[in-house]
Amino acid sequence: MIFLFSVPMLLVSCGGEEATGEDEVSIDDDYYEFQDFNLAPFEIDATIKLPDETANIGASTKPEVIHTEGDIYWELNVGPNFQMVIEDFANIKNIVKDEKKALAENDFFKIKYLVEEDDMIVYERILIPSGDSKASPTVGVEHRSFHVCGQKEINGVTYKFASREEGFEKMIIEIMAKSIRSLEPNK
Repeated sequence: MIFLFSVPMLLVSCGGEEATGEDEVSIDDDYYEFQDFNLAPFEIDATIKLPDETANIGASTKPEVIHTEGDIYWELNVGPNFQMVIEDFANIKNIVKDEKKALAENDFFKIKYLVEEDDMIVYERILIPSGDSKASPTVGVEHRSFHVCGQKEINGVTYKFASREEGFEKMIIEIMAKSIRSLEPNK
């Protein structure tokens, strides 16, 4: 009963904000609920904006970087709902292009691009069910996830920034995409 009354209130309380449709992604340059995070202590001479505790994603903890000195792999975590993987690709410049090529060659997922740029893609991945043609269409659970992959060059080194393999819900991926766009080399 409470649920029935609270849903209309939530819809009304959104005020003047427009809800994005399923095929739309909201990646603006408003970093109000973000904080600067310096990656220099972790061998990347850049600063990235990460969601703070007011971003409403469960990011009440400070950012954590998991990295072994000299390694080409980083894991950037902000609470349990924001996990980004960073990889050092040295001088390779076509990371996003290669990612799109690999996605096109897969046979298990349908890919729908929500943002498609030279240096970043945001996409929805839907599992393509296969098997017994006599199975009921209501059998199984829809497997849908959202992903981001971007590349940034810092001091001549190209880095890949991506969501985890399992993906996240759309709202988290939008925040990750904003974080990737915010990355700037340190001065």
